Amino acid sequence: MNLTHTSRAYAAALGYTAIIGFSFMFVKLALVHANPLDTLAHRFTISFLAASLGLLIARRRVPMDLKRLLTIVPLAIFYPFLFFTLQTFGLVYTSSAEAGIIHATVPIFTLLLASLFLKEGSSWAQKLFTVLSVTGIISIFVLKGVSFEQSSTLGIVLILLSALSNAVYSVMARRMTQKQSVLDITFIMSMIGFVLFNLMSVAQHAAQRTLVHYFDPFMHSSFVWAVLYLGVLSSLGTSLLSNYALSQIEASRMGIFNNLATVVTIFGGVAFLNEKLAYYHVIGAALVVVGVIGTSLAGRAGNAKKQLARNESKPA
Repeated sequence: MNLTHTSRAYAAALGYTAIIGFSFMFVKLALVHANPLDTLAHRFTISFLAASLGLLIARRRVPMDLKRLLTIVPLAIFYPFLFFTLQTFGLVYTSSAEAGIIHATVPIFTLLLASLFLKEGSSWAQKLFTVLSVTGIISIFVLKGVSFEQSSTLGIVLILLSALSNAVYSVMARRMTQKQSVLDITFIMSMIGFVLFNLMSVAQHAAQRTLVHYFDPFMHSSFVWAVLYLGVLSSLGTSLLSNYALSQIEASRMGIFNNLATVVTIFGGVAFLNEKLAYYHVIGAALVVVGVIGTSLAGRAGNAKKQLARNESKPA
C-alpha cells in the first residue's frame, strides 16, 4: 500500500464521517412526514436507483452469479439491514443521547473483532487513543447530564447490537474488499437493503391496510430533499466510501471515524440549526479529534516499522 492509496483512504473516511454527521439533521426532517420503516424503505429505494443509474451511465455490469451473491449477502445483513433496523427500533425505547453513548463503543468492538478475526495487531498507543476517542463521546453526554434511568433494557440491548453490527460489517468488509470489487459490493449491498426494507415496509402497510398511502411522504418537498440526501449520499455514498477506505486501511483505524461523526453532528447543529454550543461539546470534541489523529498516526508508525523489518529481513 503506497502513500497515495493511504491518503485517499483517509480522505474517503473523512468524507464518510462528514456525510454521516450531517445525516441526522435530514433524518429529523424525513421523520416529520414518514415513520422510521417507511423512511428506510424510501431512502434505500433511491439509493438502489442511484446505484443502478450510475452503472448504466458507466456501462458497467455487476456479475450477479449465485456464488457472489451468497458471499456478499452476510455483509449486507449486518450493514445496512441489521444496523439500521436495530438502531431504528432501539431509538423507540431509548433517547438519541443515550444511544450516542452506547454507539461510541463501535471502535472498541471493531478493535477487538479485527484483532480476533483479521489478526490486526494494534499498539498500546492505538488502544489508548481509541479509548480517548470513546471517552470524548461519553463525556459530552455525561457532562450534559444524561441518565439511563428512563431507558429500558430492551432499548439499550438493541442499540448495543446495532453498534456490534457496525463493527462486524467493518471487519467483514475489510476482508471482502481485498477480493471483490468495491463497486460490486456497494451495488449489491444497496440492492439487498432496497429489497429487505421495502418488504418490511410493505408488510407493515398491508397489515394496517394503508398501502394506498405508501408514497404520501413524497408530497412534501422537505421529505423529498431529505430522502435524496439520505439515499444518494448517506446510504450509497457512505457505503462506497467506507468500502473503499476498508480496502486500504485496517478496520480498527476505520472504526475510530464513527466517533468523529458525532462531532460533525454537534457542530452541524450549531451552524445550521442554531443549537447552543456548550463547553462540554468543545471538551468532548477535542478528545475525539485527538483520539482519531493519534490512532491514525500510531497505526501509520506501526505499519512503517513492520515494512522496515520486512525490508531488513530480505536477503541482500
